[in-house]
Amino acid sequence: MCRHLAYLGPPVSLQSLLIDPEHGLYQQSWAPRMQSHGTVNADGFGVGWYVPDDPMPARYRRGVPIWGDPSLADVARVTRSGAVLAAVRSATLGMAMGEAAAAPFCSGAWLFSHNGVMEGWPSLPLPQVSLPAMEAMTDSAYLWALVLDLLREGAVPEAALAAAIHIVRRAGISGRFNFLWTDGATIAATACGDTLWYRTTSGEGPGLDSVTVASEPSDDLPGWTEVPDEHVLTAVRGLVEMHPLSAFTEGITTK
Repeated sequence: MCRHLAYLGPPVSLQSLLIDPEHGLYQQSWAPRMQSHGTVNADGFGVGWYVPDDPMPARYRRGVPIWGDPSLADVARVTRSGAVLAAVRSATLGMAMGEAAAAPFCSGAWLFSHNGVMEGWPSLPLPQVSLPAMEAMTDSAYLWALVLDLLREGAVPEAALAAAIHIVRRAGISGRFNFLWTDGATIAATACGDTLWYRTTSGEGPGLDSVTVASEPSDDLPGWTEVPDEHVLTAVRGLVEMHPLSAFTEGITTK
């Protein structure tokens, strides 16, 4: 049910990050190695990236398979960034299709992706969210609206992701809730029902450290670490912290 990736580090081309790796996100659209639900991710894709001196990310999204977009190769070859969030989509039956349903979703400086599914959506009673924030009628867009409400109420990103999962579970909704969020300086992510990995690198000079967080490793090089299920991850360049989801959900009640 989708694959996604976030990167923080020295500026790199989107091509080198997404397309060139042997098992990168581009290849994961038709040949994921660790995807337990669904076999291909051909229902759209999206890339969000940041450039210096502009806090607002740019987005490039399409409702077609990533390999079916003839413009992506040129865009990816000439576009460089030190902060990227990208996803390829496998749509759940009955969900909206098209570009607006493809991650990353965006509000201001924030980008978000969901890998997973809300079982029974939208027939079950749902906690209330700010409906204008929903870009499409999908479970992922709904979950982003829920996370966004929590962020706007002052929750730190890792707490907002964990709290959103707790709130929908308290409402009797099950599913898989792997979230990925960034503001271009920090990554927050959850491992909740699907795989999540990360890798950090240390450069040979100041500011050269990097971190990549992804549904699955994009290559077979050493350094990848799997995030345990039911955990939330926060990362900045070269540094990762992990905590149980439960560490952020004490005292939360259903909205």
